[in-house]
Amino acid sequence: MRGVIKGVLAEELERSLRVQKGYESALNKLPEGCLVKKKIRNHDYYYVAKRQGPKVVYIYKGKSSQEEIRQYQEAKSLRAKYRNALSKLKKQVKFLRGALRGKEPI
Repeated sequence: MRGVIKGVLAEELERSLRVQKGYESALNKLPEGCLVKKKIRNHDYYYVAKRQGPKVVYIYKGKSSQEEIRQYQEAKSLRAKYRNALSKLKKQVKFLRGALRGKEPI
């Protein structure tokens, strides 16, 4: 009976690792940074804010179309969703590796 449970846990670990790679590749495909609107002298200007090391850098985008604004908003919500799911998945992988640890190699 113990072999069956370890087999199921090993399959779940493999599946979780595949899903984790999928989330990480999806995160890498999203555009970097987020769009920030600054109002200067009654005009709206758009910048992309992203982190370079310890600093936050703002890159001027100019006047952005509604489509581009929507894409950045969508990317921001997807990034939050993927990061949340990835965090839960990493905890699950850690638990599964701990459950499978024993005298046999994983």
